[in-house]
Amino acid sequence: MQLSERIKSLEKNVFADMDKAKTEAKLQGKTIIDLSLGSSDLPTPKHIISSIEQSLNNTENHGYLLHGGTAEFRKVVANWYEKRFGIFVDWQTEVLPLIGCQEGTAHLPLAILNTGDYALLLDPGYPSHAGGIYLAGGQIYTMALLAENNFLPQFNEIPQEILNQAKMMVLNYPHNPTSATASLEFFESAVEFCKNNHLVLVHDFPYMDIVFDENKPPSVLQVDTKKEVSIEFFTFSKSYNMGGFRIGFAIGNSQLITALKQIKSVVDFNQYKGILEGAITALTSSQKCVEETVKTYQERRDFLIAELNKIGWNVPKPSATLYVWAKLPKQWEKNSIDFCIELVKQTGVALSPGAGFGDNGEGYVRFALVKSPEILQEAIEKIAIFMNK
Repeated sequence: MQLSERIKSLEKNVFADMDKAKTEAKLQGKTIIDLSLGSSDLPTPKHIISSIEQSLNNTENHGYLLHGGTAEFRKVVANWYEKRFGIFVDWQTEVLPLIGCQEGTAHLPLAILNTGDYALLLDPGYPSHAGGIYLAGGQIYTMALLAENNFLPQFNEIPQEILNQAKMMVLNYPHNPTSATASLEFFESAVEFCKNNHLVLVHDFPYMDIVFDENKPPSVLQVDTKKEVSIEFFTFSKSYNMGGFRIGFAIGNSQLITALKQIKSVVDFNQYKGILEGAITALTSSQKCVEETVKTYQERRDFLIAELNKIGWNVPKPSATLYVWAKLPKQWEKNSIDFCIELVKQTGVALSPGAGFGDNGEGYVRFALVKSPEILQEAIEKIAIFMNK
């Protein structure tokens, strides 16, 4: 059987190798402490679950949900964004429900790129951003994120010959995996750069709420207020611990929203309506549950950083996301994959190798703050033994 050429670009997957290593460790009797995935261990708030439960007995919700049936959700999203960021949003033309952010970032390139067009991506960056480009037949130019630049891309380093062939740029702040944040001034420069170079600006924004200081991260639409070149993606997975429910939305330029809706129309229907009703409850109720989630992650962050420092692994304290981006000790600085595979095989502790997020991720590992301090303590003790062998 001959498969398509495009599938070859998806074959290399560091995280599949890590899954294999975790399975092998489990078969050898190791207890796995999985800090490699950003899948929250915290429960979905009860008032959201209650809303979804109440929908189950409404038989009108049991059939396909077409776009018209999402109107209430889109109205609530538009109103929520307007209150939060002071941006007018047309719920009819500028909002689209998604099956999480990943659906948006994976499908949007199909609506923007022709074969051979370039997309500008962050390196390190979230792997599905690249996957969507490859599926669309596009080429990737990676913008290096370096510690000395606060993990922000340097637009002036992008060659003009690449810009001449580029159609889109993908940003993601607060950033996965580095936990870096970006200011409103940075987005002003990004929007100006994209306008000058005729680029669509895609902002993946799942961590907008997971911040640990008073400076709330900006929306790109606070700069591109007329939504001339921008589209932004939000998910309920992080703020409301709804990862398994697969609910998010796109908001932004009406032409991009319409194009993404056209792609969706040949791929899927919308989710079960009760999930949208749960999401409506999430946005229109007290946000105390979000504050509690952020407090939990902040406590875990502080605990993990302190324990790493105790074993001589000095790591800067991130100001956002549910991750800690840790530079590897010297003996492992060029081999994050082997470090993570050997660590899970010998101890059962699973981390994400930085190389899995791109060439500039090499030399780092990512911790996900998805376990209690007691389990984090156990993980650090095992890591200390492994590193001192």
